[in-house]
Amino acid sequence: MIEIEIRNINNDIVGTKEVPEIVFNNDASESLVHSAVVAYMANQRQGTHSTKTRAEVSGGGKKPWRQKHTGRARHGSIRSPLWRKGGVVFGPKPRDYYIKLSKQMRDTALFKAITMKYKDNEILLIDNLSLERIKTRDMVGILQNLGLQGKSVLMIVPHKDENIVLSARNIPYLGIVRAEDLNAYHLALFEKILFTVPGLDKLLAIKGVS
Repeated sequence: MIEIEIRNINNDIVGTKEVPEIVFNNDASESLVHSAVVAYMANQRQGTHSTKTRAEVSGGGKKPWRQKHTGRARHGSIRSPLWRKGGVVFGPKPRDYYIKLSKQMRDTALFKAITMKYKDNEILLIDNLSLERIKTRDMVGILQNLGLQGKSVLMIVPHKDENIVLSARNIPYLGIVRAEDLNAYHLALFEKILFTVPGLDKLLAIKGVS
């Protein structure tokens, strides 16, 4: 087990927490994190892009002019790819970009990404976070106290809290994700990672780590 400091929203150390080494000191290859990020980004693609071939473009059934003795190059259709408004050669067609990774690979990639952030001193653990009202100023004040203002920050919470979500949505450098939705891509996207103790506990419980 590894001990990490627990701070409050005023950045005072209020205790420590033991966390499993498999999450904060994972020895898997960093290439697995890359694979997980690539898979996540690929799986977000809809793949609905499409172009028309010369056979699919409307019109062009009639030969524009006779084959010989016109002084012009021979053409069989005004929808040839050589023509304006003609078909597209080897253009994109709808396809599935899905990349499958096993649950074990996804979890290991997440643990390795957390390990990399932890070793770079980019993870902060706070005891709890709650707001009595929806106020962006209050959220900015908390980030200032923690020394995180102006840095890209990902906050991991145990569940969706309207006061927190609505107070954070106008802060461009702050992202919020539930523990159950966290993946390696999220961690790679932000500079600093802010865990709440309940959020970390829920993540460990969901992943079956103790």
